[in-house]
Amino acid sequence: MRHTNLAAEPAEYTSAREELRQAEIELMRQRERVADLRRTLPPGPVVDDYEFEEGPADLDAGDEPVRTVRLGELFTGPGRDLVIYHLMYGKRQTEPCPMCTMWIDGFNGVARHVAQNADFAVVAAAGLSDLRAYARHRQWTNLRLLSAGASTFKYDLGSEDADGNQDSTVSVFTRDGSGAVRHFYSAHPRLADDIDQRGIDLLSPVWHLLDLTPRGRGDWFAALDY
Repeated sequence: MRHTNLAAEPAEYTSAREELRQAEIELMRQRERVADLRRTLPPGPVVDDYEFEEGPADLDAGDEPVRTVRLGELFTGPGRDLVIYHLMYGKRQTEPCPMCTMWIDGFNGVARHVAQNADFAVVAAAGLSDLRAYARHRQWTNLRLLSAGASTFKYDLGSEDADGNQDSTVSVFTRDGSGAVRHFYSAHPRLADDIDQRGIDLLSPVWHLLDLTPRGRGDWFAALDY
């Protein structure tokens, strides 16, 4: 139900706002078409059962030993999918990526809601002690954080090149009836040679809030501190 006092709006504004509303409806429908194409992808390839390092669940640097966990063990039950965000931190990326940090700040807030439907983890090439220290600094208390520095996971999934340069990526995995883990979907910021930094916009509400304003997002870029 619309409660705006339309009588107070100039006719030019009312007409333009209705055109925008129709465009917003079409955008919603297009997003649904894209989501349906994604959901109906055929089964992806079986992937290695990669190993990661994981520390204490509370992220404290206490005496609890580091443990090794495999990709297949990140699924907490049958019929669940696994979403992994690749944090740009480690190897050639000596400082955590500001944009990744912004995304993960948001993930930390919604992790409990996501967990009702899917499993979620953040993977970085950084050593576990550095990753945990940064997580404590950002107060990422609701996330499962893993170090993949000793494996080829990030390279194989396209979030790391042969020189150790990092890229932000989101990957989704499924587990078939035999227990094998399959790659379902990955997305990167670069959609094409002429479309950079837009491929995973939907992972953060920050962009959408800025897009509501007359100034838009402009050339703003996230920072590690303000």
